[in-house]
Amino acid sequence: MNVKQLRAFVAVAKYQSFAQAGEHLHVSQPALSLTIKALEENLGGALLSRTTRSVSLTAEGEVLLPLARRLLADWDDTEEMLRQRFTLQLGRVSVAAMPAFAGNLLPHSLKVFRQRYPKVNVTVHDVINEQVLELVRHRRVELGIGFEPDNIDGLDFHPLYMDRFVAVVPADSPLAQLPQVSWAQLLAEDFVALQRPSAVRLLMEQNVAARHGKLAVAFESHQLSTIGRMVASGLGVSAVPALCINQMQELGARCVALVEPTVERRIGVIALSEHKLSTAAQALLEVLLSNTRIPEVTCVT
Repeated sequence: MNVKQLRAFVAVAKYQSFAQAGEHLHVSQPALSLTIKALEENLGGALLSRTTRSVSLTAEGEVLLPLARRLLADWDDTEEMLRQRFTLQLGRVSVAAMPAFAGNLLPHSLKVFRQRYPKVNVTVHDVINEQVLELVRHRRVELGIGFEPDNIDGLDFHPLYMDRFVAVVPADSPLAQLPQVSWAQLLAEDFVALQRPSAVRLLMEQNVAARHGKLAVAFESHQLSTIGRMVASGLGVSAVPALCINQMQELGARCVALVEPTVERRIGVIALSEHKLSTAAQALLEVLLSNTRIPEVTCVT
């Protein structure tokens, strides 16, 4: 039993005429008769009672008719839903992004995406970098945004830009007046850091340890917004990726270029290599690649 046969059966039952049903379906009467015959042979008995003057349903045909109408309605609904998804008139996509990106750069791209595809729903999981990779690998999300993974096996990485750590200092600090600050100057102050296992914290420690030893932390927090407020209130200094510049300045802190060493890492979109992206996910990826605004590393004090 197939959709073509069901449509033929429902049309004949509706018009009680092979001639009228054939006109409605745009098929010849002999072709329509063969389609109905194939359906009856497949099911094992007659569905229609034919005379030279009329066509009527058998008892089994009466049973099949409401079921056939329901199946065809479900089929049409499914076909239309998929068509709308392929044309982005409908759809859903999930993306995981580390909080620094989700709160600073992602909103602009989402605004562009919404303007282009207003009927597509987007779910954002703002989680630490390690969880971004986990959600992608376990197919909980189609796209992840974070630092370039050390182990790229099974993943596609689409680079967005090279991010660089900047110093975050109080507005009244002498460091805020400098064009750039060295790590030695920054670490001479009380340091405010994100708590482990933040990828930002780990990346910072890995790059600074060789030259300046173990990072001595005076204050820790899970939230970047708390880090910014602590620094702005004069509790100490910090270092964050450049993508957080606007957020830190809005909280009242100042950002300065950070050197010796320059700590940088590529940020991009991560997806499974063997998994073909949905139409909605592919569209979001294209928006991210073309609309992510690269933050300025050199900051205005």
